[in-house]
Amino acid sequence: MAAHALEPAGHVQWGKLALSVGLCEAVGVLGALALRGERLAWYRGLEKPRFAPPDWIFGPVWTALYGLMGFSLYKLWDRRDQPRAKAALRAFASQLLLNASWTPVFFGFKSPTGGLAVIAALWLEVVETIARTRKVSPEAAAALLPYAAWVSFATVLNASIVSLNHDRPRESGSTRT
Repeated sequence: MAAHALEPAGHVQWGKLALSVGLCEAVGVLGALALRGERLAWYRGLEKPRFAPPDWIFGPVWTALYGLMGFSLYKLWDRRDQPRAKAALRAFASQLLLNASWTPVFFGFKSPTGGLAVIAALWLEVVETIARTRKVSPEAAAALLPYAAWVSFATVLNASIVSLNHDRPRESGSTRT
């Protein structure tokens, strides 16, 4: 019998929780480190829809979302011996990799179109992750719902930026599309 099955209901394994949250928050920190100087200036120079939030909102929102993702990961990790948990963990890893890929594509390559392709795949994988996670832990799946909502909004925002900037000249040295 797995050791975690012997623990009382509601027992929190703080080390695993901290590691799970820390892993997800690290993805956000890496993305934030990429948003410096000319990349941020480039983004500020793009045409954006009227519903685009102010730049300062992204940090707090993503910090909260990565925390919720970490909680979800912890709940899955705690049930990793279950076959359905393994499938949910694979989906979780896939969406986290796509999440980490969006910033380098959108900002690093200055490619809103590339970013849109990544975030569309991310949205699909988040939906898949929630569906698989729900079978293992409804609580963990519920923790991912705000993330799904924000990725939905971010997808519309990204698509709007592509639409509003489709005729902008390419910058030298960039692969922006």
